[in-house]
Amino acid sequence: MSRLFVAVFPSEEAVDHLCRVLPSSAARRPEKWHVTLAFLGDVPDPDVPLVTDALAAVPPPGPITLRLAGAGRFGSVTWAGVHGDLERLTTFREDIRHALAEAGFPIDARPFRPHFTISYRYDRRLTTTLESYSGPSWTVHEFALVDSIDGDYVPLSTHRLSPA
Repeated sequence: MSRLFVAVFPSEEAVDHLCRVLPSSAARRPEKWHVTLAFLGDVPDPDVPLVTDALAAVPPPGPITLRLAGAGRFGSVTWAGVHGDLERLTTFREDIRHALAEAGFPIDARPFRPHFTISYRYDRRLTTTLESYSGPSWTVHEFALVDSIDGDYVPLSTHRLSPA
C-alpha cells in the first residue's frame, strides 16, 4: 500500500530564504515543504501505475510562478502562504483532480488553499515571523507523485509543466 499525494515543491532558493528568517526550531524538515495539489491517501501498489498514467495525461499548463508570503493556522498547524499565479495553479489542480477521478481515484472537493505546512505545533514566534514574510518568487517547472513512507517523501514520478 502506498500513501500518495500530488505536489509541487519550492526552489532551493525559496527554501533557503525562508529557513534563514525562521526561528531555528521551526525549520526541521524543509525538504518536506510543498503545495499539495491532490491527496490520494492509501492506494494499493498495483494501482500506482494507473495514477502515474492519469497524471501523465494532464495537459501541461506551462510554468507557474509562485512565492511564499504571509502565514496562517489550521488549529495547531502553522503554514506559510503561497502567492503568485494562483489562478493558473488552481485550474491546473482541477485538471489533476478531474484526471484522477476519471481514472477511478476521486479527490475530495474541499476548497484549494495553497500553503506550505511549516510546523504542526503552534509557536507564536513562528507565526509572527511568517505574518510579515515575503519570499522570492520561483518558477514551478514540474509536479510530482509522492509516496509518504515512514514520514519521508519519496517521489515516484515527476511530470513537466511545459511540453518537452
